[in-house]
Amino acid sequence: MIRDLTELLRKAKSRPVRKMAVAAAEDEHVLKALQEAMREGIIIPLLVGDKEKIERIARSIGFNPDGVELIDNREGGAVSAQIAVAQVRSGRADFLMKGFVSTGDLLKAVLDKESGLRTDRLLSHVAFFESPYYHKVLCVTDVAMNIAPDLDAKRQIIGNAVKACHGIGIENPKVAVAAAVETVNPKMEATVHAALLKEMNNKGVLQGCVVDGPFAIDIAVNREAALHKGVGGEVAGDCDVILAPDIEAGNMFYKALNFLGGAASAAVVMGASVPVVLTSRSDDERSKLLSIALAALIN
Repeated sequence: MIRDLTELLRKAKSRPVRKMAVAAAEDEHVLKALQEAMREGIIIPLLVGDKEKIERIARSIGFNPDGVELIDNREGGAVSAQIAVAQVRSGRADFLMKGFVSTGDLLKAVLDKESGLRTDRLLSHVAFFESPYYHKVLCVTDVAMNIAPDLDAKRQIIGNAVKACHGIGIENPKVAVAAAVETVNPKMEATVHAALLKEMNNKGVLQGCVVDGPFAIDIAVNREAALHKGVGGEVAGDCDVILAPDIEAGNMFYKALNFLGGAASAAVVMGASVPVVLTSRSDDERSKLLSIALAALIN
């Protein structure tokens, strides 16, 4: 059990230092997170972007970039993303981080069939939360990539989340397939998918985890609520992963945890050949630092 996200930093510091390519590094919040990650001994950054802007921002925050490799690119974020991806693909960097570049441009570079980092797996967003109202770190997926995933997409999304959980030391994560209700209703696709995913897990198609559902959120995270509603099993009230039914539900839950629930978060995109640190513009430096530690652990 991992009780707080600081554990990610401790675990990452015990591993060999990784090199991380940063696409369009001319971003103050990103550079602050990189500065702290270097102090913690987690990563060595490889910066790609407008050298003049990067150095100006670095000076303003007291970050000395001397000794940090910097590939100068003045042609914009899309080109910086292509260059950063090329560094990872060639083996000069271990994983990738988004800087001052649109998510679309970064993912276009990642998914390029000839020069990208694509695999046969679906890309999905995996976020870990430390909430003052939950007894351990909680993973929520997918809140940012797949709009309305079908059954096979959800199978792959669970697979990506399970891989991330294994990377940080959660050996057999308990996956709650979320819906509005805890009973299967043919008119509610999320409940039907939940039953089928549970069956896949029971048959060994989904391995390395325990899957149960459909669960309303209260049942997934609160044992008393689960028992009150007559829902048993090892997942109810003690889940490690919540699978959202679609991007709307997932994104709302993600932001509610952050902005109303007092939670801290760390997130990556899984499914490429390496993890991609792809944080929100509204995420603070600590969230970005924790996301870097997360990627270093699961790479």
